[in-house]
Amino acid sequence: MGLFDFAANMGRKLFGKDDDPADKIKKQIEADNPGIKDLDVNFEDGKVVLSGSAETAEALEKTVLIAGNVQGVSEVSASGITAPPQEAKVEYYVIESGDTLSAIAKRFLGKGSDYPKIFEANREVIQDPNKIYPGQKIRIPLD
Repeated sequence: MGLFDFAANMGRKLFGKDDDPADKIKKQIEADNPGIKDLDVNFEDGKVVLSGSAETAEALEKTVLIAGNVQGVSEVSASGITAPPQEAKVEYYVIESGDTLSAIAKRFLGKGSDYPKIFEANREVIQDPNKIYPGQKIRIPLD
């Protein structure tokens, strides 16, 4: 898993000018506990570099999304995280103005009523299925 781009002006506001962004992002990832061991987070000029060991490919993906969906983050590199190979088919989607999870589910999964599958796959970055925002990047489980 390499480099991911994010909308730097969107996302959860975690840190201010006097905070250590790397520390705040690491604490957020650890609070959501997606399954990463020995996590190390570096932050410089909007770029987050992650290292550690992921229990699953899904844990790695969720870690990248937690870090990337933070205001002030424009790129996330996860090349320093080891993880087992991805077995499930996953696509990434950037939410656009006017999107709803049910519309996204209809587009990718065939039925709008399947939106809970998308919500569950993104619980670490979406706390309420009715509160998504343009620029937010999410995982779409296709299996």
